[in-house]
Amino acid sequence: MKNRMIAVICILFLSLACSLSFAQDAAAPAKKQSPPPGSAPKPFKVPQAEKFTLPNGLHVTLVPYGAIPKVQVTLSVRAGNLNEAQNQIWLADLTTTLMKEGTTSRSAQQVAQEAASMGGSVDVSVGADITHVSGDVLSEYGPKMVVLLADVAMHPLLPASELDRLKKDQLRNLSIQKSQPQPIALEQFRKALYPNHPYGRVFPTEQMIQGYTIDDVQKFYKDNFGAARTHVYVAGKFDTAAMKRAITDAFSSWQHGPDPLIDIPKPVTKHDLALIDRPGAVQSTLYIGLPTIDPSNQDYVPLQVMNAILGGSFGSRITSNIREQKGYTYSPSSQLSTRYRDAYWLEAADVTAQHTGDSIKEILYEIERLQKEAPGDAELSGIKNYLAGVFVLRNSSRSGLIGQLEFVDLHKLGDDYLNTYVQKIYAVTPQQVEQAAQKYIDAQKLTMVVVGDKQKVADQVAPYQGAGM
Repeated sequence: MKNRMIAVICILFLSLACSLSFAQDAAAPAKKQSPPPGSAPKPFKVPQAEKFTLPNGLHVTLVPYGAIPKVQVTLSVRAGNLNEAQNQIWLADLTTTLMKEGTTSRSAQQVAQEAASMGGSVDVSVGADITHVSGDVLSEYGPKMVVLLADVAMHPLLPASELDRLKKDQLRNLSIQKSQPQPIALEQFRKALYPNHPYGRVFPTEQMIQGYTIDDVQKFYKDNFGAARTHVYVAGKFDTAAMKRAITDAFSSWQHGPDPLIDIPKPVTKHDLALIDRPGAVQSTLYIGLPTIDPSNQDYVPLQVMNAILGGSFGSRITSNIREQKGYTYSPSSQLSTRYRDAYWLEAADVTAQHTGDSIKEILYEIERLQKEAPGDAELSGIKNYLAGVFVLRNSSRSGLIGQLEFVDLHKLGDDYLNTYVQKIYAVTPQQVEQAAQKYIDAQKLTMVVVGDKQKVADQVAPYQGAGM
């Protein structure tokens, strides 16, 4: 009996030991396996496009794209904030918002319902150079959407009854924008670069908005909209013959109108630091940049690679420095901001107030380091893969492709630009990146804007004021 009890105890002990061992094995972290390396993005090939121009000057580009039975139609009109006078800031925005309020033959509700019956909607938006009137619908309704968009663009009602409501919306938007540090920094930055040009006018005054009349809106529309300024883009699955007939029938009666306004700025390139007081702010918003070359310049692709390495990607040097290593900021980034025959490079970051000066110091350090030391093959290869991949993703939708085609047409880059872009990215050498930093990012000519608590940061930024920083 005693031996039997000992045997049972031993079995229980061994069972418990095995259970504990199994639990420990189960709790141990699984051995990580590295994913297989991704292949390099393939060159993007734009489907064969058909282009034609109506006698009134309206341009058309038709691109069959994708397998989903949908089609996007976008009217790209060369009119926007560029066309505003000095006392007309946001008048283009007010005009395009009123264009959503119906046509001379359709109410706003009828426009929305008609678009919804096609499986889509109508959108009107404005930018610095271009106004968009667009709709994305089921393929079978493509020609009907053309007719609807033509009515919105050519015969807007611009009702006086909606003006006060929309002006109040603008006043609320202005109040919100002016309470945030990033828009405040952008306004000061653009004003410094473009002191006598529409690109430098970011915000109107309240009095300006309150003074707009329906006559101002109607005159702005009449002076800036017409066939000669319009390019119709169609991308997706569609019947080519039916779309051509619809576009020709819908737009042939539109008056030629004015040719696109060419008003190329002469931006100011000089060192300047503006400190805008925001009492009590725990962060400082930094905008640091300068004018640079536009996309029509042959150095623009190397400059894009340089920007991505310096600050324009999550793996960039500035991001690694002031975010990952030092923790001064959460999401710094740089960009190349472009308009027609104009561009600037900008690094923007919201940094902790106590490290405002340190952040500027490290940004300047990374600029100087790239000017003196070309990137290594591994770093450059990763950035190239990133840029090529992002480019392909941008072309992976109907709206994305239309945006790329519009970009090429605006900057007159040629029909083969999109087909060769990936190859051009991969052809950039380390030396070209270093040279782009040397040639186009002059640290002695940077415009700097700091929005923060003056009491906390004035002494920190003092070394960067004046030309001899």
